[in-house]
Amino acid sequence: MNAPMHGRTGNRTGANGEKPGYLRPKDAATILILDKTLSGIRVLMGRRPAKDAFMPAAYVFPGGRVDPTDGRAFAASELDPIVRDRLMDRMRPKPSAARARGLALCALRETAEETGYLIGKSETDLARVVCEDWAPFRDARVAPDLGALRLLARAITPPGRVRRFDSRFFVVWADAIALAPDGVAGTGELENIAWPTLDEADDLELPRITRSVIHDLKNRLVKDPALSPGGPAVFYRPVGETFVHETL
Repeated sequence: MNAPMHGRTGNRTGANGEKPGYLRPKDAATILILDKTLSGIRVLMGRRPAKDAFMPAAYVFPGGRVDPTDGRAFAASELDPIVRDRLMDRMRPKPSAARARGLALCALRETAEETGYLIGKSETDLARVVCEDWAPFRDARVAPDLGALRLLARAITPPGRVRRFDSRFFVVWADAIALAPDGVAGTGELENIAWPTLDEADDLELPRITRSVIHDLKNRLVKDPALSPGGPAVFYRPVGETFVHETL
């Protein structure tokens, strides 16, 4: 499932033209995988198919909605306690370490499904992994690595939209990649998988929140080039038709 981020047009009506009632935001997670190169820092992105009704032809980061089983998946390492606590900050309706873990695992599962890249560590015994959603990790003998993840941002879709998500944006360095795809990989939900530099990414067709998060990343790298666990994370909290920017 592709990363559910706020669209460029902010759809407020459904297919039948009716305005939606109140929708509780669904937990979602996406990830920015960063690669240091001589030409600058590059980030993994993909383009949504032009035929899609939701954000057609837009470039996005891999990610999607949290599945109920995500929080129970096996991992080679757990979240840094600082990152875990920041994920739980202002979590509604009730903060939960298991839910924070599920968000992180969701980002890694969706990345594997959509791009074929596995963030993790080699693991010889994954026989206990029976959920088919995690088959790419099981088959490659790779266990997800949560300890490498950092929280970059959080954004909640404003009320009145036909889809609402409480999206967390993680960031990780490319040296955490345990397996890269050989050729075309993924489910087809993303096309033209590419590694643009941050400046090149800013010139692509992007959803508004994606562009904002790229700017947040640039600012974070200036203040915290190592992307430490305690680095600041931006919280886009909707108030009416605008966002209030807070820090987690």
